[in-house]
Amino acid sequence: MKLIPDWTKQQKSAFVKQQFEAQHTFYQKQFGDAQFDLILIDDQPVGRLYQEQRKDEIRVIDITLIPEFRNQGLGKKLMLGIMQKARNLDLAVRIHVELNNPAMHLYERLGFKKIGDSGVYYLMEWNPKNHQAHNGEN
Repeated sequence: MKLIPDWTKQQKSAFVKQQFEAQHTFYQKQFGDAQFDLILIDDQPVGRLYQEQRKDEIRVIDITLIPEFRNQGLGKKLMLGIMQKARNLDLAVRIHVELNNPAMHLYERLGFKKIGDSGVYYLMEWNPKNHQAHNGEN
């Protein structure tokens, strides 16, 4: 295996763009009925939210914020909105979370429980049947 020690800014940008396009194409093929939304603040993209409403759940496929907008409550606000929609529809919310993802703590504070373990990801669930009105504060 050969490592490229010093990539130019253009090479890094091209690589990241290629990775994003590959992942997005995969998501579009796997989740044909999903919403693929950009998260905007002052008309500037700061993240993305991919979700799919199914007959028994709202599946959060991907939620990502650029680093400058993390740890400011935006992810919590987005998840609370999804949870309210799920409560109104009497659906569970499920999300796969990497084992080392710092957002795991947010999901746990919001009442998500681990219901599956693939070795790399936990499948986590929030179910309105198990929660009274939740304001996200614990």
